[in-house]
Order: sequence, then structure tokens, then C-alpha cells
Amino acid sequence: MMNEIMLDDAATYTKYDPSEMGKRIRELPTVILDAWQAAINFELPDDFKGVNKVLILGMGGSAIGGDLVRRLLLHESKAPITVLREYNLPAWVDERTLVIASSYSGGTEETLSTFNQALATPAKKLVITTGGKLLEIARDNGVPAFVFSYPAQPRAAIAWGIFPLLNFLVRLGLAPDKTAEVAEAALVTEQFARKIEPAKPSPVNQAKELAHKFYGRVPVIYGSDIATEVAYRWQTQLNENAKQWAFAQALPELDHNAVVGYEFPAEIIPRMQVVMLRSNHLYERNVRRYQITAELLTRAGARVTFTEGRGIAPLAQMMTLILMGDYTSYYLAMLNQIDPTPVEVINYLKGRLAESAE
Repeated sequence: MMNEIMLDDAATYTKYDPSEMGKRIRELPTVILDAWQAAINFELPDDFKGVNKVLILGMGGSAIGGDLVRRLLLHESKAPITVLREYNLPAWVDERTLVIASSYSGGTEETLSTFNQALATPAKKLVITTGGKLLEIARDNGVPAFVFSYPAQPRAAIAWGIFPLLNFLVRLGLAPDKTAEVAEAALVTEQFARKIEPAKPSPVNQAKELAHKFYGRVPVIYGSDIATEVAYRWQTQLNENAKQWAFAQALPELDHNAVVGYEFPAEIIPRMQVVMLRSNHLYERNVRRYQITAELLTRAGARVTFTEGRGIAPLAQMMTLILMGDYTSYYLAMLNQIDPTPVEVINYLKGRLAESAE
């Protein structure tokens, strides 16, 4: 009861969210349209239209947008799309590859490393960033740069990681027009946000309810098909916002290994909370796998719950599931009585890496 009152008390958000992460989450429907329109206004070089494969360079919050676009277009794109989280460029990059370096800060060292290597290749190149060293290198080398401004943590700029990429691939003829789907995604996400925003009380707020189920437990997120990368987004949001352990796994792959591991250690099973992300665009065999896997989890003594995407098209389903995960991680941060915005451990790690590079 105390925790429920806590999430319905405006003072909770004033105390634990001074950087207004909740506001950034609530802005998602608006930012979807802002990012799409900004991309429409960006001029793409004519020679980009000859590419036959796309390589997206990025890490963390700047890479997940590429993952989601790749999944969305998996069965529609005329070119393979690869997301690279590495220091080194693959050997297959050639003159018909479009290399897109995406870094919110412009200072991500892995992205800078691979982008600098890409400069030595005949590949077409594009940068998506707010500034920093990446923008400086791009301008010095005549690489077109899509520059946006959105004052937030990179993970909160998820719409800027998805919709410019999607727009560019559509305009290059690598994917079908998504204008109507973007409009639906923005509308449905706005409608759903009204149902799970902080002002909506716990008894009728699904995101608050799920945060309560996660509280004091280890969240495990299952997804399949278009919900696969969304499940990973849930994991990283729970890690960074709520500052706690969380794991994501994908069906059908987990049915070939993870299900065997439900037995031991028996003492941790009551401390796990599994949520399965569902969509009306799941392959029918995977729908059946959800059902059977949930039976196995229940038999093992694990807690299992489901949450659904909203809307008609895959993009709306994705974005509403993302919003649900973002809000759930945010409310869990409030229950953990911690500010969701700072990522001090990551800053420490970057500092130590900088020392070793000197």
C-alpha cells in the first residue's frame, strides 16, 4: 500500500526525478512527429540511391534505433541492414554500402573508431548526431550530417534514433512509404500515454502495476518477431533508469536452451518476474510458443505476465510497447527511490578508459 501511494503522490516525482526523465518519456508521441519531419527536411545526396546494403554504427541508446528499424524492415527492405557495436569495420564494406554513424553525443569511442575506418573506404557515409567530435570529423571530410537538438539522455532520445533512419531508408527506395504508419504510431502512442502517465492512479495504470510486480525482483523480458528488439530496449531501460538487474531473451531461440534452465537454483525462482511482450504481428507458431513457454515457467514456480502492443501497424505496436517499458522502468526507479537520469557507473567506466588511453 505504501508503494502504491508513493507512485500516486506528485511529491515522489519532484523528489526523485529532478532532471524530469518522466517528462522526456511523456514527450515521445510529439517527438515521433518532430523527428520524422526534421528528416523530411534533410537533403540526401543523390549518389546514396545506388546503395545495396546499410551499416549502422552506434552504441547504447544511439544503436537501439538501428535495431528497431532493422527489425521493422526485415521483411520489406531491399537491402540488408546491419547494426554494428564494435571498434572495427567489417571487411564487406564497399562503394555500395551506406555507413550511418549514429551517436547522440558525438563522442562515442567505438563509433568514432569505426567511422574513422569507414572514411578510408569508398562507402557512402552519413552522420546522425547532436554534435561533438563525430560532427567535427564529418564536416572536415565533407560527410553529410543530420544534426538534431534534444536535451536529454541518449536513451530518452529514442525517437530521434528511429525516425530519421526510417525516413532516409524510405526516401532511398530501400523500404516502402511509412508516412501513414508514422502518423498512426504517434496517435496511438499519445492515446496510450494518457493511460499510463503519472497522473493516472495505480489501480488503472498498467505501467505502475507492472513496476510493482518488478519491485524487489529480477525482471526477465521475453519478446519475439517485432517485439524482439523491444524486449532488449526494456532490459536496458530497466538497467539504466531503475539501476537494477534485468535480462531480455528472444523467442523462438530461448525455447531451444533457456527453458531447460528453469530448474536451478531453485531459491531464486520466486525472485524472478517474467513479462512476455505480445503483438498482433507475431508469427502464429511463436504465439503458440508464448503459451507453452508460459506454462513451463508457471510449472517451475516463476511469475509470468503479459503486455500487449497497441494499434494496427507494426510500428505502432513497437512504439506503444516501448512506451510501456519506458514508463515501467521509470516507476520502478521511483519505487527504488532513485533518480532515473544519472548513469554514474557508465561515466566512471568512460573515465577509466580515458585514463588508459593517455
